[in-house]
Amino acid sequence: MIEHVFIISDGTGNTAQQALKAALIQFESTDVETHVRPNVRKKKQVQEIILEAHEIKGMVIHTVVSKKLRHFIHEQGRLYELRTIDLMGPLLAQLSHHFHNVPSEKPGIFHKFNRAYFQRIEAIEYTLRHDDGQRTEELNKADIVLLGVSRTFKTPLSVYMAYKGWAVANIPIIFGVKVPDIVYRIPPERVFCLTTVPNRLAVLRQARDSHLGGLTGDYSNRAHVQKELNYALGIFRTSPEWTIINVTYKPIEEIYSEILSHVRKK
Repeated sequence: MIEHVFIISDGTGNTAQQALKAALIQFESTDVETHVRPNVRKKKQVQEIILEAHEIKGMVIHTVVSKKLRHFIHEQGRLYELRTIDLMGPLLAQLSHHFHNVPSEKPGIFHKFNRAYFQRIEAIEYTLRHDDGQRTEELNKADIVLLGVSRTFKTPLSVYMAYKGWAVANIPIIFGVKVPDIVYRIPPERVFCLTTVPNRLAVLRQARDSHLGGLTGDYSNRAHVQKELNYALGIFRTSPEWTIINVTYKPIEEIYSEILSHVRKK
């Protein structure tokens, strides 16, 4: 099997090629095809390369001086689930830190050069703070907002996406309770509604009900589950631009990929 590595450079790409060549010595049994894309200065060029790499499941190494373009490469890599390796940013950050000479003449450059790392940490912290309807007044800061009744995988999906760098908030749909008004003020392309079929949801809830000693009332009752799902669908349809995702029998990874495909389109 051939592994594909794309090199994005705002120059010739020779620096990245040399670094990659040195590293590949340690992987003698791996067949690697290198795709060099030099003189990349614009976002449109980056998008085209990322799509090309996505098609053949490659990875991206880049040596780009522009902070904005480096960040854009990271964002596009996150969007298309590509591993991106920044060879230039960390080096510039360490040199600036050591020389006490910040090229942009702005404080906090070390943080900016390591933006991908800090973004992931911030996403995880945000997601954990906004699980299960907490702090809804801060929903406008979320990259993704998930709506759904209990046991539609809102929390595990939120955590999974957070580790991918997305700040996710999730709001439980409770029968007879309106969703917070702020949800309707969020850009609709950020809102994803999770639903499933009654029989499957009832089975999932029965397992939880057994774990809690059967003290959940109508929680796993088939008729009640149907009412909850119908109530949730009624809420979802109040905003036609929200995306409804059926999570029945789907693993978290598949649900995440489906959400990503919608985000890319929008």
